[in-house]
Amino acid sequence: MNTPLTALLLFVASTAAAHPTQSKFQQLGAELPTATDVRTASGRPGPGYWQQKVDYEIEVELDDIKQRIIGHETVKYTNNSPHELPYLWVQLDPKMIEPDSEGSLKRAGPDFEEFYYDELGEILASSEFGSNLKLDAVKDGDGGPLAHAVVGTLLRLDLPEPLGPGEDTSFQIGWNYQINDGTVIQERTGYEFFEADGNYIYEIAQWFPRLAAYTDQTGWQNKQFLGRGEFALEYGDYTVKITVPDDHIVGATGVLKNTEDVLSAKQRERLEAAKTSDKPVLVVTAAEAKKNQKSKGKGKKTWIFEAENVRDFAFASSRKFAWDAWGYETTAGNTVMAMSLFPPEGDPLWSQYSTHAIVQTLEVYGRFTFPYPYPVAISVNGPVGGMEYPMICFNRPRPEEDGTYSYKADDQHAWKHSKFGLIGVVIHEVGHNWFPMLINNDERQWTWLDEGLNTFVQSYAQREWEASYPSNRGEPADAIEYMPQAIEPIMTDSDAIVDFGDSQYLKTSVALTILRESVLGPEVFDFAFQEYAKAWMFKRPYPADFFRIMEDAAGRDLDWFWRGWFFTTDHVDLAIGDVTLYTLETRDPSIDKARERAREKDRPKTKQASSADGVKTRVERYPELKDFYNKWDRWAVTKSEKLAYKELLAELDADERALLKTDKRFYEVELFNIGGLVMPVVLEITWDNGKTEEIRLPAEFWMEDPEYNTKLILADRNIRSITVDPHLEMADADMNDNHWPREVLEETFQLIKEDREPNAMQEAR
Repeated sequence: MNTPLTALLLFVASTAAAHPTQSKFQQLGAELPTATDVRTASGRPGPGYWQQKVDYEIEVELDDIKQRIIGHETVKYTNNSPHELPYLWVQLDPKMIEPDSEGSLKRAGPDFEEFYYDELGEILASSEFGSNLKLDAVKDGDGGPLAHAVVGTLLRLDLPEPLGPGEDTSFQIGWNYQINDGTVIQERTGYEFFEADGNYIYEIAQWFPRLAAYTDQTGWQNKQFLGRGEFALEYGDYTVKITVPDDHIVGATGVLKNTEDVLSAKQRERLEAAKTSDKPVLVVTAAEAKKNQKSKGKGKKTWIFEAENVRDFAFASSRKFAWDAWGYETTAGNTVMAMSLFPPEGDPLWSQYSTHAIVQTLEVYGRFTFPYPYPVAISVNGPVGGMEYPMICFNRPRPEEDGTYSYKADDQHAWKHSKFGLIGVVIHEVGHNWFPMLINNDERQWTWLDEGLNTFVQSYAQREWEASYPSNRGEPADAIEYMPQAIEPIMTDSDAIVDFGDSQYLKTSVALTILRESVLGPEVFDFAFQEYAKAWMFKRPYPADFFRIMEDAAGRDLDWFWRGWFFTTDHVDLAIGDVTLYTLETRDPSIDKARERAREKDRPKTKQASSADGVKTRVERYPELKDFYNKWDRWAVTKSEKLAYKELLAELDADERALLKTDKRFYEVELFNIGGLVMPVVLEITWDNGKTEEIRLPAEFWMEDPEYNTKLILADRNIRSITVDPHLEMADADMNDNHWPREVLEETFQLIKEDREPNAMQEAR
């Protein structure tokens, strides 16, 4: 029997079948690179794995008068690859802000129907501002000139002789550039000026010439920096000397090595006490920060930081900073100094929540992956909305000027002033220490491997903050609105992504949540995820490595999952069609005919009004019209039927005769996959006694036909209702067709007081 819904869905399925596409369960083949001894088929680094090493010695001065960076670096590059390198590529990211850069020129025009003040401000400022990056010197290790060429946001260093495998070379670069106003030109770095007291906060990143990555997958990763695709960098050791005004507080990647030169005795004492405290300790109080910002020092101080095995370096500096610290002992036994730097304008939010959010991140991420190995983790409040670097991150949310703040963001800018806006961004940016600072993803090409995995773990860290934490890109329901209108797969090049947040953050996070909770189960997923994290700690994985190791460690073929979620724009939309109850005929005419009699009696009769109610029928008026069939009981069992049943039993063996006594109810349930994304099917059965039962079908249920299938349910009693995806765990885009029988849809409407415009009929009257 085909209902209108069934007919429609069958039409959809038949139309799709007439235009066959790639199998939903086809193995990932050409989509993945061939496994080698560098990257194995199990998804792990092989015996031939290699990566380059780059060490930096940097001296930099922050010009607080002209807002400039003046720096000099000596770089040692070690070639661990099996290849000769005739030249090296270096990133010059400050050039991306230039009005004539590719990143600036590629930007589309604004939406003039929704044109925001800050958007116009940025457009005007960007048209006039240039970092004006100047290379003061490019020299070899001996101080002689080194041939080079600037290509957009990159610098090519032409070596006198090719650098062979296992060899190293050194060179020197001097440079300076203008720092951008980070509140207007929002490019992950910059300054914030406080007109009330005439001071600045500087958050300095992408500020020094950094070696581009050279890998077995890409060769030189020398894609131009266009602004969206972030960074692909090499690990190395850093010694950085930062010269700033003598009343500034500096936070940076690495460990401060000259505390006696830059901190007062009281500050050093407080910092030491913070290592073993059971709560954050103020190294610089808000009152001290307010006093410090009232006058400007006349001298300079140099802060010296050292960092081992990091892929980047960033710092923040201001005389406005209050500073708190809290020692956190990881499960590996090392102590991490969790610290926050913030101006008085950041309170009361920052002193209460920032450092706690850092420690929350260290706890949860450490459990999902591996314990945090670095010695510090810093959160800084300044002009940058949210950006991450090794051991330090920049976060924007701040209370209103009167110290109040909202509970939850309600519009596009409310997150800047909300409690959960701060907690969430601190967890997210500190979490980036794992993805990509410790698990060294190529962000210039694959955003999701960094942002998506990080957002996934972030969602669990937020749930563990408090039970009522508002969901944000973690629950499957969060993706329902986006996925049916997705225009690009997750596996899209970073700079080419249009729906950046939804595609790379939201969809990836929801996919992994479903993989953990509904496909593999937490125990299996967590083991596999930890195997991935530990295998690639301080190494550079690519998407194929993640896919392969998750399958290898989980013991499951997940190609259907990766293909659907990461390589297509299919979405989840399951529907339930007809539900038909079948009962077995016993072949015993005395039983089967009695059942037929009962069904006929209960079948509703069509009521028709006669033109002459009360008039006798013709047979009543002429009894001679009656014959045998007027007295015959069509449900009576005849002798021939009894004989036929006896002969049937004689032909059957004992087991077959027993099967005829089966009294189970056979329910056939029609299921449709309208969205195209094959997924497990969760059915909640409600029986006639009100009790419920759950049936979970694997994604392989769709192997024979990815658009339509039926499921047989054996029952001892009657089914009252069936619901597909009862816990909203599959990101089903349309829940209206997930119920049998159909549920009444509930919506609200409003009355409008204003007079209506007259319609055509009213005007005619």
